[in-house]
Amino acid sequence: MDKLTLISGTLFMTADVFAIVSLARPDWIVTDVGGETRMGLMWSCMTLYKRDQVCFTPHLQPEWLLALVCIFVGCICITTTIILLASSHWDRNVIPYARWVGFTAMVLFCLAAVIFPMGFHVDEIGGQPYQLPNSHQVGISYILFVGALWITVISELFAGKVCLPHF
Repeated sequence: MDKLTLISGTLFMTADVFAIVSLARPDWIVTDVGGETRMGLMWSCMTLYKRDQVCFTPHLQPEWLLALVCIFVGCICITTTIILLASSHWDRNVIPYARWVGFTAMVLFCLAAVIFPMGFHVDEIGGQPYQLPNSHQVGISYILFVGALWITVISELFAGKVCLPHF
């Protein structure tokens, strides 16, 4: 396995971890109006007036459900890419497949990044698509996801460099 393949695999793994952690945490949209509310794609948590925190599985609007599916399938694609890059140590013929599966993950993450802000109109937020009200902010989970997106793009660039034809 050459150095660029190792770098690409490490970056893909980092992106996968960032995306999985972002899904696991309920910090996509946060607000402290009337207590603390943290909304996520898989969990939402509320702390009202210094009471105990209550977490629950949210009923997702279609936009956020589609973003969740895109991120979940993107994580599966990244994991597959990592496996293919690791197996390229024994069979160099799998590298083009790794490149295309990684590209698919990158496209899915980009779709999720464009689709997610369309859901800012939900009743809990009260904004408009692509416009959060001043009382709400994006949280660390959303930032981790955007980081995963950028790392996936960089990983794909390294994978593309690895997959260039050798003359």
